Amino acid sequence: MQLLPDPVRRLAAWCAVILLVAGVVYVGVLLCSQFRTAVTPVLLALLGTALLGPLHRRLVRAKVNRSVAAGLTCVAVVAVVGGAVYIVVAALIDTGDQIVASLKDAAQGVADHFGAAGTSLDDLATNAKDLLTKFGGTAASNVISGVSVVGETIAMAVLALFLVFFFLRDSHKAADLIRGIAPGESGDTLEAMARRAYEAVEGFMRGTSFIALIDAVCITLGLLVLDVPGAVGLGALVFVGAFIPYLGAFISGAVAVLVALADRGFVIALWALGIVLAVQVLEGHVLTPMIQSRTVQMHPAMVMVAITAGASVAGVLGMLLAVPLTAAAFGVVHELRARYQVPEPSDS
Repeated sequence: MQLLPDPVRRLAAWCAVILLVAGVVYVGVLLCSQFRTAVTPVLLALLGTALLGPLHRRLVRAKVNRSVAAGLTCVAVVAVVGGAVYIVVAALIDTGDQIVASLKDAAQGVADHFGAAGTSLDDLATNAKDLLTKFGGTAASNVISGVSVVGETIAMAVLALFLVFFFLRDSHKAADLIRGIAPGESGDTLEAMARRAYEAVEGFMRGTSFIALIDAVCITLGLLVLDVPGAVGLGALVFVGAFIPYLGAFISGAVAVLVALADRGFVIALWALGIVLAVQVLEGHVLTPMIQSRTVQMHPAMVMVAITAGASVAGVLGMLLAVPLTAAAFGVVHELRARYQVPEPSDS
């Protein structure tokens, strides 16, 4: 080994460290995948605690009992989320038939204009019926599987809500718990790393919530001016979608444009599209740099890579968790760098 030049030895050492870290991360991802029904509620509860922590602390400072404050906070979030889901579902149900009819008319217009090489929408419908008849058993099994997934999702959501309650109530004991499980004299370092990671996640959730609220208000006002039905529900969908960067805004904006197309026609749909694009430009060039730069400093390219990796590992849930987890990892790295960075020698 001494025969190798010093730069080569340093490169080999770094490669060994990178491979070791990659192996640990890979094994950790596999374990999380195997125990996802337990790991997912914990991660969602941590995000919820980071988002609701300021409200809980304000109630505690107002001399409210910690358990009562945690309960009130959880009730408030259930009321807000439940109301938003109800409004969104009601708006989509009211305009669902109109959306389907508008899409069918648009597809018929495309087929009439370009020619479908002897294939009509009726032929496609007939083929679809044949396929459904042929693979009916598979469809039935998929329905049963879907019901199982829905039940599992509800169970994880309920568990996450209970964990949020306990995390909020016992948040003041977190430092003592970390110090208690830390080996040797590493309690201070481990506590500082956990604190920095939590602050990064809390900053991301706080900044994203503020940006999502501005987006939702702007789009809701625009849709109300255009007299698009279900404007409040669509605004709530925009708010929820904003927690999945890029993709969530695209999906919620597309739904708003489809509803406008179904009920108000092509011209109003173009106006709705213009409003959605204007809000997204405002978010990308003004709100996100101004707000997130004070909370979580992550390059947009890093955000997109994290979302892609999260989607490949855990689908939509992975996209939701990817950015805050990456922010937490960056917080830990910054804390370690601040603690163990070797000071440069002075010139004197």
